[in-house]
Amino acid sequence: MWRQVLLYFRTHSYHADNCQAKETLQNEDEEDIKAAQRIFKPMGSERMEMRKRQMSTIQETPGAAQAQHSTGNRGSNACCFCWCCCCSCSCLTVRNQDEERARRTSHELQAEGIPNCEESPAPTLEEVNAWAQSFDKLMLTPAGRNAFREFLRTEFSEENMLFWMACEELKQESNKSVIEEKARLIYEDYISILSPKEVSLDSRVREVINRNMLEPSQHTFDDAQLQIYTLMHRDSYPRFMNSAIYKDLLQSLSEKSVET
Repeated sequence: MWRQVLLYFRTHSYHADNCQAKETLQNEDEEDIKAAQRIFKPMGSERMEMRKRQMSTIQETPGAAQAQHSTGNRGSNACCFCWCCCCSCSCLTVRNQDEERARRTSHELQAEGIPNCEESPAPTLEEVNAWAQSFDKLMLTPAGRNAFREFLRTEFSEENMLFWMACEELKQESNKSVIEEKARLIYEDYISILSPKEVSLDSRVREVINRNMLEPSQHTFDDAQLQIYTLMHRDSYPRFMNSAIYKDLLQSLSEKSVET
């Protein structure tokens, strides 16, 4: 009997302790919730206040808001330090200036037009047939270079021919100051990664050019010229021989030859 009484008191004490512990945890949870509300409520108010100030700023500057709206209000237009896409900080101004500068540069390049081809007499049927024999014979005559250059233009790779011709022109110079100036222009137009007419060169050739530019000479770009010549020979020349530009020219000269 004493064992039963002792077991009863132990069980009753356990349930009482358990209920008390639950009440204590519940009270602590309620206090934590109230404390969190006291902490985050001002933050929410501050965020709302920040949002109101930003909206008032946009209303005061309709030009900036309209410019942002025209870009689609995308996150990419937002300042790198801002969490929203409606900021009107200086970063947007800088980006707009960069875009305007790029458009102006593109417009200027279009206004310049395509450089004139070399002056040359009309090719004969024998010359055009010789172009099919080797790439060297094609590049040997101005008429061949003009026809090949016209084809490269259709493939958006005319800069290869322009670079090769600029290097040939550089080799004809003997005045040191003229050589330095032309070398600088060639580098800016065809070697620099910032140029829209940059030619495709490997890293080894670029390192050679960078060393040669310390003291420019007629042969500063010899390695690069050879690499571009090889590229045109292996890549563009076979397509030129099968192009409509070459076939039409060959056919028209053949017809004229038959008529005469």
